[in-house]
Amino acid sequence: MIKLRLKRYGKKREASYRIIAINNLARRDGRPLEELGFYNPRTDEVRLDVPGIVKRLQQGAQPTDTVRRILVKANVFEQVSATATAAS
Repeated sequence: MIKLRLKRYGKKREASYRIIAINNLARRDGRPLEELGFYNPRTDEVRLDVPGIVKRLQQGAQPTDTVRRILVKANVFEQVSATATAAS
């Protein structure tokens, strides 16, 4: 199964994260299928590739709890449902 989850990078105590699509059996910092965004918890900076995320979610990717919260704040799930109804 494909998961949308965080990949940690940066120095000690100065972590930043990339939002990635990856196989759920792969390790946390393994090679991702696709990088879909960026999250910095220290400054609350978020950059998202919304069309890429919507595409992955429609293909059945499951976000982790933290990524789900980030996507809810950015109203990404509304766009997923809007494109799903438009395609029907």
